[in-house]
Amino acid sequence: MSQLLWTSEEIALATGGTASDPFWVSGSISIDTRTLMPGDLFVALQDARDGHDFAEAAFKAGAAGALVSKPVSGGPTMMVDDVQAALEMMGIAARLRSGAIRTAVTGSVGKTSVKEMLARIYRAAGPAHWNVKSFNNHWGVPLTLARMPENTERAVFEIGMSTPGEIAPRSHMVRPHIGIITCIAGAHLEGLGSLEGVANEKADIFAGMEAGGTFILPADDAFLDFLSARARELCPTGNRETFGFAEDATARVTGYESNGVTSRITVEVIGQSVSVEIEAVGKHWALNVAAALLAASQTGRSLADCAEALSGYSPPPGRGTAERLPLPQGGHFTLVDDAYNANPASMRAALAALAQRPGGRRLVALGEMLEIGAESNSEHAGLAADVVASGAEGVFLAGDKMTHLAEALPPGLQQAWAPKADELWNALLNAVRDGDVLLIKGSNASGMGRIADRLRQRSAAAGLGKMDSSAEDAAEVR
Repeated sequence: MSQLLWTSEEIALATGGTASDPFWVSGSISIDTRTLMPGDLFVALQDARDGHDFAEAAFKAGAAGALVSKPVSGGPTMMVDDVQAALEMMGIAARLRSGAIRTAVTGSVGKTSVKEMLARIYRAAGPAHWNVKSFNNHWGVPLTLARMPENTERAVFEIGMSTPGEIAPRSHMVRPHIGIITCIAGAHLEGLGSLEGVANEKADIFAGMEAGGTFILPADDAFLDFLSARARELCPTGNRETFGFAEDATARVTGYESNGVTSRITVEVIGQSVSVEIEAVGKHWALNVAAALLAASQTGRSLADCAEALSGYSPPPGRGTAERLPLPQGGHFTLVDDAYNANPASMRAALAALAQRPGGRRLVALGEMLEIGAESNSEHAGLAADVVASGAEGVFLAGDKMTHLAEALPPGLQQAWAPKADELWNALLNAVRDGDVLLIKGSNASGMGRIADRLRQRSAAAGLGKMDSSAEDAAEVR
């Protein structure tokens, strides 16, 4: 029998709650009845919807128990005053009972990729734990902690934000031994006001760092000195390490080459050199690899073992995954789906990587970038040079903010604009032909991901299925 994640007695001790009847959590912890599995604990969070309304459905799906703050029917419950607060207390209790080495990752670009790379390396070394998807907010971090089995040896937590003051409390929850900032870029400027505000908030990843921990910083970033000072202020006994292309970086990228489908990256860490081959394209991926190798090598694994485990990595869906899809009229095109999110830095990285792709014509479908503050108009217009440099022969733009890019593009470049992503559908269908490479990217709320999904469904509906898949040029945001 597998180890139980929680007993009702342990939950009561952690939260101060009262159980209606004893129960045992043999699965995981769920906040969504659509993905709940038998043996899970259902947590009735109140967000856009009140989770208590779904408790009965959770029990019908096989929930072992439910964490609630008001009466529900259908199965055993743990009654608490505040479900969110109780989840946080469970997360802290799970951290305290585990001897795991904990890594926390944040940054404007690349944090999900680095988290996924570390999860891959950690899994190869023994019992490991990590955020699923991008569960990095006020409920995602404590949920991930509360899901952590007691026997975990290495864990990695992605921590995100959109407004000031969000990262520090999550860092205190995780109490990382290793903290990573991937980079500082123009994401969430609407809430933070300036790049300095972004840097200050991201540095709070070190607010809860364990004494003597390691903070890992981007050596090529303009805010390196600022981040170093803030890290030292928050964790005076911490050890500073860096990654990047800079000569003095602890983990220095010494080589990058790509065939347009995979990339080979060479990194030197304190005199030792290793190479990693990943299924992704774009020089920015070398920085993610360097950060992941440096962090993983701090957990007792050899650099060579870390590199071996990381080789073969491909990005998660929506972050630059590339698929060769058949066309109903015959032939194929390559869909590069990077539609999970976008800011100016990740847009430029994705466009630069597109230029390396083999194939026929390059097309780009871009949704507007959200939450980038007062310079939004100029930031959108400023992408014009990058679109041109990508070699794009057709440009499809969605959203009011993208009118600024449309106006900045050369007049001879074929383009189409629509107020909403879905309204680009017909223009894209008429444009895509055999051999094309189509990049789709935009902020999550721009709806560009739906276009990518519809293109896949179109191939499936025609009875053609999906052909060869490879993972490509992704860049994270937040």
